Amino acid sequence: MALYDTDEEIERVILVGVELNPKDDVEMSLNELSELAKTAGAVTVGKMIQPRDYFHPATYIGKGKLDELRAYIAETDATGIICDDELSPAQLRNLEDELNTKVMDRTMVILDIFASRATTSEGKIQVEMAQLKYRSTRLSGLGTSLSRLGGGIGTRGPGEKKIETDRRLIRDRITKLSRDLDEIKSHREVQRSKRDNTSTPVAAIVGYTNAGKSTLLNKLTKANVLSEDKLFATLDPTTRELELPNKEKVLLTDTVGFIRKLPHHLIEAFRSTLEEAKYADIIVHVVDASNEDYERHMQTVYETLEELEVKDKKIITLINKVDKFEEAPVIKDVKANYCINYSNKAGIGEEEFLKALEEIIMESRVYIERTFAYSEAGKIQQIREFGQLLEEEYAQDGIKVKAYVPREIEGRL
Repeated sequence: MALYDTDEEIERVILVGVELNPKDDVEMSLNELSELAKTAGAVTVGKMIQPRDYFHPATYIGKGKLDELRAYIAETDATGIICDDELSPAQLRNLEDELNTKVMDRTMVILDIFASRATTSEGKIQVEMAQLKYRSTRLSGLGTSLSRLGGGIGTRGPGEKKIETDRRLIRDRITKLSRDLDEIKSHREVQRSKRDNTSTPVAAIVGYTNAGKSTLLNKLTKANVLSEDKLFATLDPTTRELELPNKEKVLLTDTVGFIRKLPHHLIEAFRSTLEEAKYADIIVHVVDASNEDYERHMQTVYETLEELEVKDKKIITLINKVDKFEEAPVIKDVKANYCINYSNKAGIGEEEFLKALEEIIMESRVYIERTFAYSEAGKIQQIREFGQLLEEEYAQDGIKVKAYVPREIEGRL
């Protein structure tokens, strides 16, 4: 009996970048694109960079480079190319016509990774919405190139429809998904307002993808969140309670990783998830210091936070993975109230980090000395739950208390 190999053929791709500015370091960007391709299940067989003053409006790269790329595809036996920037529909179509191969761009690869990582219904809806918006702008004239897509990157996704679906169906689907997302968003807002009522401060863990955010949450709270050495291992925010050494509590929320050139459709689709940072009291920015491009990663995080209008928050920056250095790196231009050398693995800086959280929380607390009647004993339970009870003395005229409490709780007492 004949045996058939049902494994998907591994895609062999050439990465193509255009250097508009020597300061851009396209080589580094292509290294990251290679990691993205690997995460999506492809293997990089070559790279090509063309310095230009502007992207070629018709083919992304110039004519001479196009001829060179055609020969390179034949030489490496590549099954497709990935361009480091989002291509216009015309560029995509023209490149496929010129090269007679599968053409993808950075956005397509990132969307593909998100599609394979989405596990919750919210994550799946967000990804499908971003994919449909991306594709709806590329429907015209894609007729001939659709046959070249075959399987693999750019063709999978939760709830995905056939690419041939016409605009009207896509528009209807986007409308339905938007309604579903609005419902989820209002549910998330209810959860946030509940958290606000408890007065427990929230710290959002942000950072470039694969910086060590989930590992941090797992280590401090035993959260059991998937933590892999891969890009975008976490898509769905997870919130866990952490009790600090001074018995104060804080809610730690893991968020989706940032990346440079994060597709606009994704920022829009994942806005309610990314906004966990906007509504948090404290931002914990995790930086992978062992990545040679960490300063640019930090810049990307600052820009994304700005786009999400995250302002006036206390920020703790954890310079992670310092155990890999004999001497911790000196980082310039850190936008933070606290900057701590840290290592999840070696346990460096954990005490200092918890102390920083305590200090920030204590700044928002009010010191009280008060005597409560025995009939008001329930208020002391509120202090225990939301504040820090320093002293409690049972006297004849009532219960004498010294404590730190959140400002909003003080009003209720």
